[in-house]
Amino acid sequence: MKPSTKAIRIQTDRTNEMEHSTPLFLTSSFCFDNAEDMRAAFADETDDNIYSRFSNPSVQEFIDKMVALEGAEAGYATASGMSAVFGSFMALLKQGDHLLSCNAIFGSTHTVISKFLPKYGINYSYIPATATQEEWEAAIQPNTKMVYIETPTNPGLEVLDLAMIGMLCKKHNIIFNVDNCFATPVSQRPIDFGADLVIHSATKWLDGQGRVLGGVIVGKASLIKDIYLFCRSTGPALSPFNAWVLSKSLETLDVRMERHAGNALYLSEQLQNHSAFASLRYPFLPSHPHHNIARQQMKNGGGILCFELKGGLEAGRQFLNNLKMLSLIASLGDTRSIASHPASTTHAKLTEEERQAVGITPGLIRISVGLEDKDDILSDILQALG
Repeated sequence: MKPSTKAIRIQTDRTNEMEHSTPLFLTSSFCFDNAEDMRAAFADETDDNIYSRFSNPSVQEFIDKMVALEGAEAGYATASGMSAVFGSFMALLKQGDHLLSCNAIFGSTHTVISKFLPKYGINYSYIPATATQEEWEAAIQPNTKMVYIETPTNPGLEVLDLAMIGMLCKKHNIIFNVDNCFATPVSQRPIDFGADLVIHSATKWLDGQGRVLGGVIVGKASLIKDIYLFCRSTGPALSPFNAWVLSKSLETLDVRMERHAGNALYLSEQLQNHSAFASLRYPFLPSHPHHNIARQQMKNGGGILCFELKGGLEAGRQFLNNLKMLSLIASLGDTRSIASHPASTTHAKLTEEERQAVGITPGLIRISVGLEDKDDILSDILQALG
């Protein structure tokens, strides 16, 4: 079966009630028939469920679907995207290790890397998302244990060369950890290009309707085992209800992303020469600086576009205030189109120098393109531009 079919057809074993839609296993704990079965489960001699912090059928169904979509060996689901990021770091890195990350990353991920990892003796360094192969290899240190990237990046939409970085990580025996949130497995499968781990904030496109929080990590079984053991003890478990919602959402991910990406490409083509913009970026526009790489590793350009208004901060503020239909929230990946101002929201904790280094200018606007009629979205943006 194709991955999109697996996302629909993978289900928890049918119960005696003969349900067609997967039931919700909303329970904290699970029963045993006898003391020996309970002992064996706690000794990890069986895969029996014990406690929903460890495992749960609703959560496992969501994991199994994501493993199929990403072409991974195993996975673990967490309470949020950031707990997936943090879990992947803390389970696999130790005191004295070095993390090499692209500099264009989500604001909260930057905080974890720069503020919290050093407290545990884990060193880090950043490399520009635009770095060449030679620059990437030169940045690898003898104690580099993991390379972490986003592609496309948040919010500047730089596209990093997965195959090139994957080759370097394999050459130097480094864990290659990729945040695939913006693209989703419908558009891009980093494991096909050498990634060892793939992370998602399931809160975004995977849910697609802004209802629940969730995160997921998939990849090599040996690495996922260490992540599972760390997270099982520290507790960032995905709730069964959220997992059930997310699992149902994956059944429509393929068709939703086709519409999101189609709308985003249409908007980009219509808006790219607008006089109010200093620049506009979308991976599948020929004008994108990494257009060729995007075409090589992505099936579509995703549902995000960004542009820089010539008037800077004041122009950005005026644009947001003029919008009538688009929502003003800091998240993304919803059925409804969303506009945000990264410099004052998602990346506000970065210094001005750090924002400038990753292209977050005062006038940068990020649009998460929804499922509304493309011309209605376009009309609202045009009227907001005045």
